[in-house]
Amino acid sequence: MSKNKNWTAENIPDQNGKVVIVTGSSSGIGFEASRVLANKNAKVIIAVRNLEKGNNAKLKIKNENSNADIEIMKLDLADLKSVKQFADYFKANFERLDILINNAGVMVPPYSKTKDGFELQMGTNHFGHFALTLQLLDLIKNTPNARIVNVSSTAHKAGNINFDDLNWENRKYSAWKAYGDSKIANLYFTQELGRKLSGTQTKVTSAHPGWTATDLQRNSGIFKFLNNFFAMKPEQGTLPTLRAATDEKVSSGDYFGPNGWLEMRGYPVKVGMKELAKNEKIAKKLWNVSEELTNIKKI
Repeated sequence: MSKNKNWTAENIPDQNGKVVIVTGSSSGIGFEASRVLANKNAKVIIAVRNLEKGNNAKLKIKNENSNADIEIMKLDLADLKSVKQFADYFKANFERLDILINNAGVMVPPYSKTKDGFELQMGTNHFGHFALTLQLLDLIKNTPNARIVNVSSTAHKAGNINFDDLNWENRKYSAWKAYGDSKIANLYFTQELGRKLSGTQTKVTSAHPGWTATDLQRNSGIFKFLNNFFAMKPEQGTLPTLRAATDEKVSSGDYFGPNGWLEMRGYPVKVGMKELAKNEKIAKKLWNVSEELTNIKKI
């Protein structure tokens, strides 16, 4: 049957001995990625803002597989102090980090700001993950064949970052536009970090889940309604992320998404991104701005 040619969770090799962090993993794609990797014998850190939801996620996985090795750790990506506390605690307690999946995100909320004054979507989806990754980078680089995966979205196609008004203080707020900006930022970050780590064993990849039914859509009524007709289940939607995280043939900069119509559904394959997302000059500029605004320099 041709179905066997499709990449599925069965293609993931045994992850025994590996340590994995998945951000935003109490539900949706992050939860599924955690579940699958724990079932492949990885030690999985469920990094979440809400510890109660994190513990519920852990129980769900342990009910299915009592041998699953899972730890819950508090991480609020909308608060750089919380990000630092998480990174410091992790480095004090672990000697390796094989896979970091930067999955957490907010999607089209009403306008608000993070603790540090960033527009919420850019602050959580990009700056928070930038700060987390850089503070864990020494550990990642010292772990053979480690991997960093940034979860983006087809919404990156609407992204075009306005560096003069990153926090939407001078423009009428468009939640969708701000979301697109944060998702193209994920791709700039992937590529620039990949360039900076070229020549090392660490690979930096990205993925998008197509149209997957998750809690992310809670702020969009039309999406919640259409989910019933079009959306994939999280088990399928997480496959691009898992392929980006575990496929041994992957190269830095590779971007995975579903292979179906408009990349909305299907099985994970390498996909393209819009031309603007490949712009090295913008990627470098975003990197420099991110270092400055998060006050973190590690490379």
